[in-house]
Amino acid sequence: MPLCCAGLQPESRVKPTTLDEWLDYQQHIHALGVDLGLDRVRAVWQRMGAPSVARQVITVGGTNGKGSTVAFLEAMLAAAGQQVGCYTSPHLMRYNERIRMAGIDAGDAALVESFERIELARGEISLTYFEFGTLAAFDLFSRADLDVAVLEVGLGGRLDAVNLIDADAVVITTVDLDHVEWLGPDRDSIGREKAGIARRDRPAIVGELDPPEGLLDALDKQGAQVERAGRDFRVEREAHGWRWLHRDGTTLALPDPELAAPVQYANASSAIAALHALGIFDPAQLARMSAGGMHLPHAPARLQWLGGDPALIVDVGHNPQAARALAEWLDAQPPVRVHAVYGALSDKDVGGVMTALGVRIAHWHLASLDQDTPRGLPASVLAGVLHQVLPGASYDTHADVSHALVAARSAARHGERVLAFGSFFVASAVLAQVAG
Repeated sequence: MPLCCAGLQPESRVKPTTLDEWLDYQQHIHALGVDLGLDRVRAVWQRMGAPSVARQVITVGGTNGKGSTVAFLEAMLAAAGQQVGCYTSPHLMRYNERIRMAGIDAGDAALVESFERIELARGEISLTYFEFGTLAAFDLFSRADLDVAVLEVGLGGRLDAVNLIDADAVVITTVDLDHVEWLGPDRDSIGREKAGIARRDRPAIVGELDPPEGLLDALDKQGAQVERAGRDFRVEREAHGWRWLHRDGTTLALPDPELAAPVQYANASSAIAALHALGIFDPAQLARMSAGGMHLPHAPARLQWLGGDPALIVDVGHNPQAARALAEWLDAQPPVRVHAVYGALSDKDVGGVMTALGVRIAHWHLASLDQDTPRGLPASVLAGVLHQVLPGASYDTHADVSHALVAARSAARHGERVLAFGSFFVASAVLAQVAG
């Protein structure tokens, strides 16, 4: 497929000037929302000079846990006095959240200037919305004199635009069924795609205790220096705090992470393993920065408590593996009635999510997302799936997340819990409503 195969030519519409105009422009210049491959984005980056984005680069991929792992890495590195840039996606409230430097979101003016440089460089080459944003992160990081850039993979790994940069170390958090239309029908296929972010003779941290053979085989063929959770490093929970232990004898005594879910110990452990594998910090530094990082993660909507009584919790979990983590967390909480606000996109395993939570949800408030995105499912479809997988489950349908949240908070009684989850669109709407 030619590099200029899709989208409008640069001169075919009025040039944008504001950030909102630029984002709208990017939505229209490429025919496909997702168009995996590195040829187009590499060509543009080379035209921009392909400068180094930081002295060290850590790339984080995986099905779930990427955002939390990035947050731990950012917090730990900041605790060590490192200048850190983070690129994540999608955003919750503002596009600017995707690119952070020294803990501060990129400003509108900086993003616009970067988009203008990308537009000038791309010429006839068509880019997706995600590719524009990825190049903007690279561009801004290259101008910021960063010690470390932490990059979150958008989709898969091997053909994701983030993989344009050769990482000094990578973390692959988990592998589960998601985005199967692009990544493959099983964990082995998906694992092979995610392994593509690793580089020969460089550390590849595998955060899952039972990773698929496809992932391990692909990492071995690439010649990556694999370190596996449960084999090369492990977590030991204690009455107060926890310990991180490595096969080389390194042991760190750490406070519990502020992020609530039990799975966050695995995410924090993988982040520490990546920093340990880089070998740029001595044991005393690693201990201090790891301890400091437990208190600082920037990870909204990861089991985020929003207060109130009944309590409101919001989470971006959107696939069965994430739902199983939610179920594990609920099982560890006092047994109270849980009212779910749930919305989903059409490419998600809705039945798998519902089955994973099962009877833990006393009442489902199903929210339509079809007005938020073309991929959003109407509540009637969610209700049909719920009836199939959990016959007799109690539910109501709502026109949108806002109505579902109001209904759930009204129905929940003192001491009960409202859990809003299922999509970044759900989390974004809940956070906006609470803030407003």
